[in-house]
Amino acid sequence: MSERNTAPGAVITEQVTLRYDYALGEVAGKFMDGLKAGKILATRCSRSSLTYLPPRAYCERSFEPCDSWVEAGTEGVIEASTIVVRGFQGKRNPPVAIAYVKLDGVDSAIGNYIDDLDLSDLKKAEQRIAPGRRVKVKFASTREGRITDFSFVCID
Repeated sequence: MSERNTAPGAVITEQVTLRYDYALGEVAGKFMDGLKAGKILATRCSRSSLTYLPPRAYCERSFEPCDSWVEAGTEGVIEASTIVVRGFQGKRNPPVAIAYVKLDGVDSAIGNYIDDLDLSDLKKAEQRIAPGRRVKVKFASTREGRITDFSFVCID
């Protein structure tokens, strides 16, 4: 057995490469197709009257299948947010702002990046993305049917 350096501040570097293949299924597939077309689609349960985004196949209240699709609004309110200052290789360079947003016309929140936000002063940025603040959807100019086809931008 080899000895490890256990001194304070010691670092072990490993490289891990992971590839994920996701089976979208019917519900996520339709959602991603909507994103590619520049629409944010949500599912609705007629029994409970709840509208879900991200879309769900079954209602968490009635346990019935969500039986219709609706287009969510393009504006909404921040429910929770954060600024990430540590990055992940292959992802956006930090700092990045992320928020869970309840878009108009839906009953749940979806998470994504907040773009066009000055992150040079993190305290001011935190105030701009505080819960209760309004944002709007910004679609990418080229869409691929992925969650990265849209982000949020602050309205005020």
